[in-house]
Amino acid sequence: MANQHRHRQRVIRGIPDEEVAALDSAAARAGSDRSAITRALWAWYARLPGAELPERPPAPTES
Repeated sequence: MANQHRHRQRVIRGIPDEEVAALDSAAARAGSDRSAITRALWAWYARLPGAELPERPPAPTES
């Protein structure tokens, strides 16, 4: 099916739009995306074997 996700979708509620935008921007600066960062953080927090805390990207430049 064309519109079916490969993985089951998880929803996190109550995150302000500004925080979502900031995470998306930081993930892009790190060459990643929101899903990959979230999975890495969950694995690290749960102390899963081999999990590492993702490296934070440089701060955004002021323009």
